Amino acid sequence: MSELNKSILQQANAAVRAGDNEGFLAFCTEDVVWSTVGGDTLHGKAAVRAWMATECTAPPEFTVDRLIADGENVVALGHIVSLDGQGKRVRNAYCDVWHVRDGKLAALQAYVIPVGEPT
Repeated sequence: MSELNKSILQQANAAVRAGDNEGFLAFCTEDVVWSTVGGDTLHGKAAVRAWMATECTAPPEFTVDRLIADGENVVALGHIVSLDGQGKRVRNAYCDVWHVRDGKLAALQAYVIPVGEPT
């Protein structure tokens, strides 16, 4: 199951990299819970879709340095470069802890930490 869950996240991430928000959302449950530690918690696919429409106007550049799976949980550690509200590129380290239920991404606990100017 762990390898299958890794594959699900890798496919979902590929959709994000391609700027395909609906493709990403196809990998999520209808009742997905998306939490950013120290930030907002989104409840449901519609809330994530609305957030992505305003916050993911350009595909982020991200690297997964490590992908760890254990049962229904998949952890991705890496770096991401995205645009802030003023269109400036911002680099962060991240750790996404996903819970997979019935082959879909059901919950995210995201840790995002600024690490300086992108290179």
